[in-house]
Amino acid sequence: MDTQHTAELLLPRSRTANERLHALIPGGAHTYAKGDDQYPEDLAPVISHGRGAHVWDIDGNRYIEYGSGLRSVSLGHAHPRVIEAVRRELDRGSNFVRPSIVEVEAAERFLATVPTAEMVKFAKNGSDATTAAVRLARAATGRSRVALCADHPFFSVDDWFIGTTPMSAGIPASTNELTVAFPYGDLGATEELLTRYQDEVACLILEPATHTEPPPGYLAGLRALADRHGCVLIFDEMITGFRWSEAGAQGLYGVVPDLSTFGKALGNGCAVSALAGRRDLMELGGLRHSGDRVFLLSTTHGAETHSLAAAMAVQSTYVEEGVTARLHSLGERLAAGVRDVAAGMGVGEHLVVRGRPSNLVFATLDEHGQPSQQYRTLFLRRLLAGGVLAPSFVVSSALDDADIDRTVEVVAQACAVYRKALDAADPTPWLAGRPVKPVFRRLA
Repeated sequence: MDTQHTAELLLPRSRTANERLHALIPGGAHTYAKGDDQYPEDLAPVISHGRGAHVWDIDGNRYIEYGSGLRSVSLGHAHPRVIEAVRRELDRGSNFVRPSIVEVEAAERFLATVPTAEMVKFAKNGSDATTAAVRLARAATGRSRVALCADHPFFSVDDWFIGTTPMSAGIPASTNELTVAFPYGDLGATEELLTRYQDEVACLILEPATHTEPPPGYLAGLRALADRHGCVLIFDEMITGFRWSEAGAQGLYGVVPDLSTFGKALGNGCAVSALAGRRDLMELGGLRHSGDRVFLLSTTHGAETHSLAAAMAVQSTYVEEGVTARLHSLGERLAAGVRDVAAGMGVGEHLVVRGRPSNLVFATLDEHGQPSQQYRTLFLRRLLAGGVLAPSFVVSSALDDADIDRTVEVVAQACAVYRKALDAADPTPWLAGRPVKPVFRRLA
């Protein structure tokens, strides 16, 4: 039975479980973005199970969940069509000494869904795919430098990216020097970078879109810059894949990268990612060329049959049921409701909803209009008390209108407290503990 949410949400079992997690797992979670430091003190629920758009914690509380599985569970938890496909393959074996027929079927399905790519290789996580893309670009160009978009938060757990963050401990300076950065939306600055490092940059890697639409002509301009300077254009479509269109941002905006990487929504929570792109580049990691071999992707579990079956089921569901359009519709309803109640409570300039409707995030700004972890803590605390688990407002297609309406109601209650804190110019009395912390920081 669900526990009724109150303003003083108590999570005794979750608190005990968090201590067990920290005792055995560095950081208390296997993903930093899931750490209890991302939630108000003593209000980090440990999940028991989920179904559709709802999850239950081990204390018996039910929540409407957003950003499910770090944006990966876009169809909702335990989606029947995906579960059926997974179970069917589990009964037939999951990993063999030679490729299974499922591997070619999954590749055919993926390339039919993303027709801008010519070959694909599957892996288990996004970092492996993006790092393989970078390695391939370096091999193809004979260049060492990687140019990444400075405005995008995450590309890989590997040294070429993590060395650029505040958590660069353990990464040699010589590695960091090989990664340079360019600003999103600024073709002039990017061209200046490529000119400064003439014939040194192997690739440009970026998310093709994030919380704002690409400026007119920007992606096509990047395509032209990459061609002119002889570097590889890589689109990280971990988030934009499926949420922007079934074929990703490249399918929506009509600009074709040399390589692209997919994950997250591809498996609806199952571990599968993909590196896709031009045949002449991808084949450098194959057996049918006469040049130096590239160790592209070679993972023991990269082609587990049940994960590939999940990916095929996800793609079929998206195409046949118009899932991307539904995500946009749900997001538009949520964004409009949140903006209305925030404005009505006098905090419309402080609680700001941003992004494409299928990928909404929120910013919490203080009395001076500056991003505030303290106000984020206050807001998250009130959402949790109302039964809404929302590190973002990224929707899944399992949400319904009642879920959205309830979320907006809880946001309105949170905004009333937000207004009181702004009037006092001090949110501290409403935090009940330390503020939440950014993922990337130098000290624990």
